[in-house]
Amino acid sequence: MSTVITNIAGLVTNDPSVGDGSPLGLIRDAAVVIDGDRIAWIGGSSGAPATDHRVDAGGRAVLPGFVDSHSHLVFAGDRTEEFNARMSGRGYTAGGIRTTVAATRAASDEDLERNLTHYLGEALRQGTTTFETKSGYGLTVEDEARALRIAARHTEEVTYLGAHIVSPDHADDPAAYVALVTGEMLDACAPHARWIDVFCEKGAFDGDQARAILTAGRAKGLHPRVHANQLTYGPGVQLAVELDAASADHCTHLTDADVAALADGNTVATLLPGAEFSTRAAWPDARRLLDAGVTVALSTDCNPGSSFTSSVPFCIALAVRDMGMTPDEAVWSATAGGAAALRREDVGRLTVGARADLTLLDAPSHVHLAYRPGVPLVTGVWRRGVREV
Repeated sequence: MSTVITNIAGLVTNDPSVGDGSPLGLIRDAAVVIDGDRIAWIGGSSGAPATDHRVDAGGRAVLPGFVDSHSHLVFAGDRTEEFNARMSGRGYTAGGIRTTVAATRAASDEDLERNLTHYLGEALRQGTTTFETKSGYGLTVEDEARALRIAARHTEEVTYLGAHIVSPDHADDPAAYVALVTGEMLDACAPHARWIDVFCEKGAFDGDQARAILTAGRAKGLHPRVHANQLTYGPGVQLAVELDAASADHCTHLTDADVAALADGNTVATLLPGAEFSTRAAWPDARRLLDAGVTVALSTDCNPGSSFTSSVPFCIALAVRDMGMTPDEAVWSATAGGAAALRREDVGRLTVGARADLTLLDAPSHVHLAYRPGVPLVTGVWRRGVREV
């Protein structure tokens, strides 16, 4: 069955060869045709072909579904008290990630999947049609493997993050934990994942440990991603580029050499403003990266500790307000940029042959995502050609 959505005030295609010629490829007074699960045609409303069904956008904007390329959604419990203490200026020593590890280990498979689908529903209602998610809250062979099995039932973009922190069970012997992550745990997890990630940071894994973990994963067919340079300057970004990681995520503390490496390589800088918002940390300098020619993605980092938001529109607004991005750049980074961070060409754009993932806004322009922060503007979502919102 085919459907035309017509009377679109502004259609974001992310194809600079069409429309206004900008990176967004914006077509005004536009229409888009969905045939099955693919985009079959884009252009002006007056030239739209006949289809089985017709949807009138009513002079509103349509853009690609958001591609959330960094999240941590397989977990149990929450850390409300930790957040409240942090925002109130009080000390809190209940364990951070270790708190979530304990709750996740204690949860049933059914509870973990119910929690995952709850947050996926939240994200879908806010326009997210593609998402990546990670393990990392189990830190045992069985708990990491079951997290990935659960995630793989809901997305193809599954990341093995046994190297989130050193497991509390190996606190006195980090080398033994690295051996587990690169050995028995990797063997159990690799069949369920596409990616391997490591938190390369002081207090987590150093550069040598991260290289060993990512190299072992690559030998098992998993492609690298890196939590890089979030809390301090460090080797994460350079390592990501060296190993051709799809993305270096966070990128808050960067040297000129880090920026140059990202600009010269194929690694996407994924920025996660929800984390800075929720921890009152320094914002990443998106303007510096963009001006250097780095490909930038925007994502939520949805997790129960440092960025408990599933809202890409919220992250777009933060990026425009506090990270130096223009509204056009932020929307591109949350769609085509996220797709680049997953090395995907079938999502994040509305071009002929792309997957029919679309978001309809209750607004005449995509700029309203930053112009009207906090307002629930998403009024329609199609995923694989099916309207789900």
